[in-house]
Amino acid sequence: MDKQTTETEEHIINENAGDQETGVIEQDSSGKEAAAESDKAIIKTEEGTESFSEMYEESLKSLQEGELVRGEIVKVDKEFVLVDIGYKSEGQIPIHEFIDSEGNSTAKVGEKVDVLLEKRESDDGLILLSKEKAAKIKIWDDIKAIYEDDGTVTGKIISRIKGGMTVDIGLQAFLPGSQIDLKPIRNFDALIGTTHDFRILKYNKRRGNIVLSRRAILELQRASLRDQTLQTLEDEAVLEGTVKNITDYGLFVDLGGIDGLLHITDMSWGRVGHPSESYQVGDKITVKVLSFDRESERVSLGLKQLKADPWTQAEEKYPVGTRIGGRVVSLADYGAFVEVEEGIEGLIHISEMSWTRKVRRPSQVVRVGDMVEAVVLSIDSTNKRISLGLKQVEPNPWDIIGEKYPVGTTIEGRIKNITDFGIFIGIDEGIDGLVHISDISWTRRIKHPSELYKKGQEVQAVVLNIDKENERFSLGIKQLAVDPWEEVPEKYRAGTRVTGTVTNITDFGVFVELEEGIEGLIHVSELTKDKSGSPLSRFKVDDVIQAKVINVSGGDEKIGLSIKRLEETEEKEIYKSYLSHGKEATSNLGELLKEGMINLQRESSSQDQEEQVSLEENEKEKGGSADESSVETAPEEIETI
Repeated sequence: MDKQTTETEEHIINENAGDQETGVIEQDSSGKEAAAESDKAIIKTEEGTESFSEMYEESLKSLQEGELVRGEIVKVDKEFVLVDIGYKSEGQIPIHEFIDSEGNSTAKVGEKVDVLLEKRESDDGLILLSKEKAAKIKIWDDIKAIYEDDGTVTGKIISRIKGGMTVDIGLQAFLPGSQIDLKPIRNFDALIGTTHDFRILKYNKRRGNIVLSRRAILELQRASLRDQTLQTLEDEAVLEGTVKNITDYGLFVDLGGIDGLLHITDMSWGRVGHPSESYQVGDKITVKVLSFDRESERVSLGLKQLKADPWTQAEEKYPVGTRIGGRVVSLADYGAFVEVEEGIEGLIHISEMSWTRKVRRPSQVVRVGDMVEAVVLSIDSTNKRISLGLKQVEPNPWDIIGEKYPVGTTIEGRIKNITDFGIFIGIDEGIDGLVHISDISWTRRIKHPSELYKKGQEVQAVVLNIDKENERFSLGIKQLAVDPWEEVPEKYRAGTRVTGTVTNITDFGVFVELEEGIEGLIHVSELTKDKSGSPLSRFKVDDVIQAKVINVSGGDEKIGLSIKRLEETEEKEIYKSYLSHGKEATSNLGELLKEGMINLQRESSSQDQEEQVSLEENEKEKGGSADESSVETAPEEIETI
């Protein structure tokens, strides 16, 4: 291990570490003087007449200021601790040097203690000693020995300074930021107060500088672990490691000196959003070695491989029809994915979410994270697919709606929607019935349902039909009343004179309303021409006119009318009236004229009978249609006599 830091670290060290003078002066000359004094103290004079006191004085001169000595505590008071070091009087040490971090005194009478002789005799004749300075001198000796032997020292990180941390090892030492760990440290403050072992990179006793390294120890440990890991590392091996780093694509795991990659696809048989959702740096994890390349030292790891593939037993565990619970893990436009268990997800298609609601988006029914219950509709272990149904958990309301509302039942509900083709009425929760525009009124011509109804209005209707397969419910409003066309054939028989109002004029005829909702058609061929030659020119909308019923079709809801035949009938009635009230002619000419008129009347009556038969035959063949093809041509005009 190199014991020198980089130039940058030396600059930081010199900038942050102050000169910490110990006040201890090591002088070779003082040592020689001490030896000389000792020699003088033990020299025996030729006469042997020196007194014992003189010899004692000479021996005390061997204790030099700045020297380490060992003494015994003889007294402890509030301000000082008295220590006997073998001098003519006891030395004293300030009591604060014996106070620990909790404020308690550690000094005990009779206890041996190493001290530094600061001054043999002060102005007051006292011997001044220091326990702390003695400890520092001893620590420097220990630091020198540890440095030379490549040993370690234990210290506590106490503060953060520029470029690194301050460590208390008995003396304050500097720990550069690059020497804290094997990887860059982001949160320095988290290390304050922690205790670690360190290597001494360099020290300077004169300046009081000590540079430490924790990284050096970690590198040695890592190298040792690496050797051990390489002996056990092989394919299919199961090892325990520590999460070292987290990325979008997986985890880097420290197996002991060697890092392996646990890819996100090998973390679980199920869905993994991001590796950080399951693990954090420093977590312990057991993994399986999928592959190991000794040349490149690349290790691929797997976590899900420690368990069997859940799809192998899926068909036995989840047969069709099974009701299961799961958590919604994701939503798509076409449905929701539900995690049945780790590694097995099923799809609830949007069409399988509700019996009655028209679901356009899955988010209308479920959300990510929801716990749902569903029924297995199909399962394919080979392709790892399960189809689930949400609506199958509840009975299908369409299966019982027919029993609840049989055909012919009168129901009452609120209009939920109005369209061009009809209105939707709410029946049961999620089930709406449609009243088609053609089933709103028997007689009234409706262009749009909004002419009669509004959204939210309460209405009654009759159940016409229920289609369970296509989930359609047909209703009718007009069926609440009797069809007026059932009475039309009896009320408006052929030959009846009727009065009505012109409602519409077309190229092929005139429509006349006989009563509310009942209209008849006067075909253009059944109109008499006016002076202009156009049969339609003399009519206007809202004109009140009379006509003759020539045919009726209740099934087709059609009535054929004729003005031409009505006028012919009127002419005949006038003629008959003339014949019955005319005076008897006296001349042969009058008799001849009367006879001719009688013959003409017979011919006209015969023609009317033939026309009536023809109309009945046309009505049977063509259903009594009142359009252009169904109206009979008018008979020839009676010749003017």
